[in-house]
Amino acid sequence: MAFRTRFAPSPTGYLHLGGLRTALYTYLLTRRNHGTFVLRIEDTDQEREVPGAVEKIYASLAAAGLNYDEGPNVGGDYGPYIQSQRKDLYLPYAQQLVESGHAYYCFCTREELDERRQKAAERGETFKYDKHCLHLSREEREAKLAAGVPYVIRFNMPTEGTAGFDDLLYGRLDVDCSTLDDIILIKADGLPTYNFANVVDDHLMAITLVTRGTEYLSSTPKYNLIYEALGWEPPKYLHLPTVMADATRKLSKRYGDPSFEDLLDMGYLRDAIINFIALLGWSPRNERELYTMAELEEIFDVEGLNKSPSLFDMQKLTWFNAEYMRKLPFEEYLRLATPWFEKVLEPGKFDLRRLAELTQSRTEVLNRLPEMVDFLAKLPEFDNELYTHKKMKTNPEIAKDALAWVLPVLEGVSEWTESALHDTIMAAIAGSGRKNGQVLWPLRIAISGRAATPGGAVEIMYLLGREETLARVRHSLSRL
Repeated sequence: MAFRTRFAPSPTGYLHLGGLRTALYTYLLTRRNHGTFVLRIEDTDQEREVPGAVEKIYASLAAAGLNYDEGPNVGGDYGPYIQSQRKDLYLPYAQQLVESGHAYYCFCTREELDERRQKAAERGETFKYDKHCLHLSREEREAKLAAGVPYVIRFNMPTEGTAGFDDLLYGRLDVDCSTLDDIILIKADGLPTYNFANVVDDHLMAITLVTRGTEYLSSTPKYNLIYEALGWEPPKYLHLPTVMADATRKLSKRYGDPSFEDLLDMGYLRDAIINFIALLGWSPRNERELYTMAELEEIFDVEGLNKSPSLFDMQKLTWFNAEYMRKLPFEEYLRLATPWFEKVLEPGKFDLRRLAELTQSRTEVLNRLPEMVDFLAKLPEFDNELYTHKKMKTNPEIAKDALAWVLPVLEGVSEWTESALHDTIMAAIAGSGRKNGQVLWPLRIAISGRAATPGGAVEIMYLLGREETLARVRHSLSRL
């Protein structure tokens, strides 16, 4: 049998990281099994749909490198791939279930259901539909249909025995049928519920493996009863544990947790995010941590999955990103870094290529570049105690002497290049009998106002240029 999977998001906003991980794991299993990866948009809940969200899903999956083989914007033999465009497919199957006695018309109003729900709550019970309309006579039912009374179609859950399924991660799971509610298959507006549409679509699209979160574990026995009632073979199931923001709550945009798009906008690299997400609940069973997408496609398996929830660790993601930054080809790093440099540096004023050479090995996330280099645009205010450095054996008094001595040396440099600056200063220091650190540390502080900078004093002087460097040395000396 062909191996077919699907990622079926609802267009309710950005692609959150839990959804990205589900899509990634589904994609990797599909590629390893040489199968077909399908994108289906499940938009039956029209009230929750966010305008533009479908396009965001397309863009996010493309940005993540998760190329689907069939979908709304690529076509395929099982379309349409947007549920609202398939709305006429579902009612006949629901009516088939009504005719076979596995479903029934329910005419109960919202007010009637709310009243029963409230009474159940007063009794301390969980509300479950009482099959009231199942017991209507044929005459009563036909009269209501003829009169145009609004209705939904409910599935007639068995009240005895057990229902269950086999999960590739959790094994066999069964529930007592007496606990199952008669779920709605077709809503009053004629559209299917999520519960019914995904069963029908998975069957009609020949999906062989359904991958989704553990929040659907309790619903899957109901889905299998629908499959059974329609005489269909259910797919295999793989339910994935939750991705947690901390020990008590799931990742959620409403609490400020980042989406995939947010991470990209912050300057995290796609490959770093994908590598990190892949290991968020799955282990390759070795000590290695860095993997390309192609490598993941070769080795990803169900056996490496963890049953426990995974903790999203921003610091660990940042570590991954720093590793990937260092591995980037320089020209690619320069292309990515330049817009961030230009947020604080006037375009054309600085040698950004040289600056990028200095920052690449220090870059963790691209959005931290502006604060790393903004001292080049303007000397920040700083306390003279910054000149104090125990290892260099410097303090403000030593700094004052060093700057007064080095200023005329710098004024005498005619060719303002790194090599000329380096050779001139180092020769002068050697000839004066001074220690390198007692000159270079105060000089770096004087022209940057920072204890940590990309590059040392020579590199910064080159980037600033002759006039700005000399002006900063004079200004800092005057403050001492």
